[in-house]
Amino acid sequence: MKGKIRVGVLFGGRSAEHEVSLASARNIVHAIDKHKYEVLLIGIDKEGRWSHIEDPDFFQTVEEGKLISLPECSEPLLVVPFRHAKEFFYKNDGTSIGPVDVIFPALHGTFGEDGTIQGLLKLAEVPFVGSGVFASAAAMDKDVMKRLLRDAGIPIARFIVFKWHEKGAITFEGVRRSVGLPLFVKPTNLGSSVGISKVKGEGDFWTAVDEAFGYDNKIIIEEFIQGREVECSVIGNEDPIASVPGEIIPSHEFYSYNAKYVDKDGARFEIPADLSSSQIERVKDLAVRSFQAICCEGLARVDFFVKGDGEVIVNEVNTLPGFTQISLYPKLWEASGIPQTELINRLIDLALERSKREEGLKRTYF
Repeated sequence: MKGKIRVGVLFGGRSAEHEVSLASARNIVHAIDKHKYEVLLIGIDKEGRWSHIEDPDFFQTVEEGKLISLPECSEPLLVVPFRHAKEFFYKNDGTSIGPVDVIFPALHGTFGEDGTIQGLLKLAEVPFVGSGVFASAAAMDKDVMKRLLRDAGIPIARFIVFKWHEKGAITFEGVRRSVGLPLFVKPTNLGSSVGISKVKGEGDFWTAVDEAFGYDNKIIIEEFIQGREVECSVIGNEDPIASVPGEIIPSHEFYSYNAKYVDKDGARFEIPADLSSSQIERVKDLAVRSFQAICCEGLARVDFFVKGDGEVIVNEVNTLPGFTQISLYPKLWEASGIPQTELINRLIDLALERSKREEGLKRTYF
């Protein structure tokens, strides 16, 4: 293994998107260049315990398309700052699992995509793929994200926000006047369409509110935009670039969790999307501007609605988009001329480049 870059692929986590994370990790491990990288599998179970999975064929033992489970955590890992030796992960007996050059977080949702893991890795001075603490937290919170986009002059849908202690002040009529009908009710800090409901009337409104509050202490209620669902991938640090856009055509009421990950016929994709040249340039421009408005780094996927009159509306920014076999982030780059193995190379290079730049920053004043 001499000369290879040691990459810790980090997956699982304390999130409702735990299973999606494992599917993303499986695809990353499959596509990564084994001649250039040595892969370490680092899993986080649903209780938050970290473990080193020493079986290099762990992801090969599960039938394609089946849910993957982490093995029982018998010996949790400890994360210890020790930057100069690149040894950050230790077992209970004090032995290290060896140097780690960079972490590739294949994590989604809370405790993975929201800045918490990024903060831990920053403290330990571990280089990692993707955005830092601020962008991760801001993009994860749909309320904060939309306010940043709005202030940057980027077109978004109408929305209102309620915290858990304001639940008693919610009225269906007040919400209807603010955002119209139909509408969407969502937890503010979750992805993969978990906890999201499309509401057409008061009969299903309160069920949707209870469902969203079951996943988060703050919910967002958004205007329904009648339009085509389009996504665009972004890569880069200071000078990001955008992929060709792709369109999602769901067979369900909307692009729900079941449509994404359970029903194999839940949606079909048009890659590239059948848009005019001016619409393509508009989507790509807004994707890069949204990436920069949130202060993202490394990678992100930006989701849009394209209305019948051609208007383009930004829906959200995802700083750790899915990397599964069916995920659009890698598929859009493949259609743009960057295959998955090369895409992973570039993402790791961007992480190491940022880490090297940050090492040169002053840590003391006197």
